[in-house]
Amino acid sequence: MGYPDTAEGFMVHDQKKWTEFKKEEFPMKKFEDRDIDIAIDCCGVCGSDIHTITGGWGDCPLPICVGHEIVGRAIKVGDGVKTGIKVGDRVGAGAQIGADLTCVNCKADQENYCPNMVDTYGAKHNDGTVAQGGFSSHIRVQDYFVFKIPDALDSDIAAPMLCAGITTYSPLVRLGCGPGKKVGISGLGGLGHYAVMWAKALGAEVYVLSHTASKKEDAMKLGASHFIDVNQKDWQKPLAFTLDFILNTADVMKDFNMSNYFSCLKVMGRFHTVGLPDAPLPQLMAQDFAPNGCYLGGSHLGNRQEMEAMLELAAKQDISSWIEKIPISEEGCSNAAKKVKENDVRYRVVLTDFDKQFGKRA
Repeated sequence: MGYPDTAEGFMVHDQKKWTEFKKEEFPMKKFEDRDIDIAIDCCGVCGSDIHTITGGWGDCPLPICVGHEIVGRAIKVGDGVKTGIKVGDRVGAGAQIGADLTCVNCKADQENYCPNMVDTYGAKHNDGTVAQGGFSSHIRVQDYFVFKIPDALDSDIAAPMLCAGITTYSPLVRLGCGPGKKVGISGLGGLGHYAVMWAKALGAEVYVLSHTASKKEDAMKLGASHFIDVNQKDWQKPLAFTLDFILNTADVMKDFNMSNYFSCLKVMGRFHTVGLPDAPLPQLMAQDFAPNGCYLGGSHLGNRQEMEAMLELAAKQDISSWIEKIPISEEGCSNAAKKVKENDVRYRVVLTDFDKQFGKRA
């Protein structure tokens, strides 16, 4: 049938065979007045994609086409679109493609916490179709979740910012990152490398807390002032009551001694996680929070204003994702998924060369 009724993508049919991708058609939801169709040019590979296809986060609707770090070209714009996007614009979409925009959260610019939000893949649209993601030829997105990409950012550099970037930028801003602040970044991976760059760009003094001593040089190149190897005995003692907050980007928290991390925080400081592991968090006692009155929290994505500010910051300060590019194909998707699963990338994988697989799309 083909576009505009269907798109074509690389899909997983069995979570036990998560490295097997098959190129096939899938139905697109009914086009509505506030929708924008994007012909995809590149898509980042996120840890969320791997948690989904492996079953780490539980069952998902199958077959599924993952991918939610999307950059491409707007090729169809609904009559009711209110965001100024025009046909031909280079645009991006992240891990959320819809919301009701009428609830109390949406009206408070907290649409990333809308109870009726639509995830980029695996969610069911009102017409019953299942949303499919960016390892595909096209995607149909509500206008509020489509973002113009600044001219100064290459598409493959911008793509991972649409999820990994905003996931770290939003909590940093909301927690008050800026001049005079001492910020800990736990984990230096696909999320963490963005967190370091954003925190530095926002003016904070950055401390990287890492289990991988070999990443010290990378941490310093990214903008950290301090690198702490948390495998060392008593690593936390020199940092007692030092950090305004810690942003955890790692998804291996089950092995954390949380009391050590908490002890690094100033009085009323926060340990905030955006890493979403398969395993439960470590067991905690209420007494663990008492020595400095600290808090433990987390967050999900960010709002439209934060996304636009993040992309503008990246463009103005020439902030560049550290990426490895892989041409999209059945083999390419498989290799990319395995690399992310095995943490064999510094620091994001981006699937490219979509025209070679899907042709030129008007």
